[in-house]
Amino acid sequence: METTFWHIINTSYTETTYRRISYWKRFINWSTNQEENRILWTAVAILGQGCIVTIFTMVAIIFSGNHFIYWPFAIGAMAMSVVSYLAAMPTKIAIPVVFISI
Repeated sequence: METTFWHIINTSYTETTYRRISYWKRFINWSTNQEENRILWTAVAILGQGCIVTIFTMVAIIFSGNHFIYWPFAIGAMAMSVVSYLAAMPTKIAIPVVFISI
């Protein structure tokens, strides 16, 4: 009868907890690690935003009827990326600002 009611209690539970790191936190950690490439990111931000994205935005505004309300958005996006680098913000802040402005 003892074997029928014999309960084995395992007291050494090993719980595995999975830490999920959000994509935003991964991106911020990555951009913090890019501090040594600061000059490269400055060039990418100013040249990429100023010479490519802003030009395409201006062309899109002109071809869509040249409404005045869209021009401050194009100017503001360009100003966001330039001001963040001219203010010598750390890459933890400056790289997300560039991607948000695009």
